[in-house]
Amino acid sequence: MTRLKGKVALITGGASGIGEATVRLFVEEGASVMLADIQDDRGRRLAGELGSRAAYVHADVSREADVQAAVDETCKRFGRLDCIFNNAGYAGVGGRIDEIPADGFDATMGVLVRGVFLGIKHAARVMKPQGSGSVISTASVAGLRTGFGPHVYSAAKAAVIHLTHSVAMELGESGVRVNCICPGGIATPIFGKSAGFSQERAEEIIPLMKGVLENFQPIKRPGLPEDIARAALWLASDDSSFVNGHALVVDGGLIGGRLWSEVQQRRELFRSTLGLS
Repeated sequence: MTRLKGKVALITGGASGIGEATVRLFVEEGASVMLADIQDDRGRRLAGELGSRAAYVHADVSREADVQAAVDETCKRFGRLDCIFNNAGYAGVGGRIDEIPADGFDATMGVLVRGVFLGIKHAARVMKPQGSGSVISTASVAGLRTGFGPHVYSAAKAAVIHLTHSVAMELGESGVRVNCICPGGIATPIFGKSAGFSQERAEEIIPLMKGVLENFQPIKRPGLPEDIARAALWLASDDSSFVNGHALVVDGGLIGGRLWSEVQQRRELFRSTLGLS
């Protein structure tokens, strides 16, 4: 369990959900990890639990000064930066297109796109001189297909995917790999919070979400934060050293098309309607 031995990672949104699962796995695999978040109590508690190879820094990823300070603090604390996981996010503004307020659009894009841009920008200034590094960002299947998220969220995640492709062509020449992960339905507090619940209540209803999400894709179980953490582990490790500019879909087959059982049901209905059954 030492695939990241000696490596240093910065994980934004690291205090809960996918971020927390990734922080725990990276430390278990030998990395030193700086977790950044705006949930200060949770972040400090998690870092304290994981010991000397974990630390916490407050960072609102929509603010450049915060992101720059998080990168600088990581290098100061652990001596280098081998991986950044731009994971911080939320569902953002929702509603019909003619109802979406412009300030809600700006705030959502500020976290989901500007935050990723700033993370890549400030990781690049460290990674390019050292000639190595792995940049990972959380995108979504909502950035690949319509109907899996609110309008602005979906557009933001599509932007993250294309920014990944574009920047990979630049930083790859310096030995820095740039990839993103496109989760499907993952049982995290983001669903509950998007419905207006508090962080605590959103976590309480995760078991209910699992029961719903297990029916969305061919693989009959809900997606878990650990599924995305393991994908991030692979992209952060030397096992993926020839992978650059890739959007890794981790969705249990969600965007593959209609479930085979549904196709068969529709076929039988069609035959029955025509009197062929």
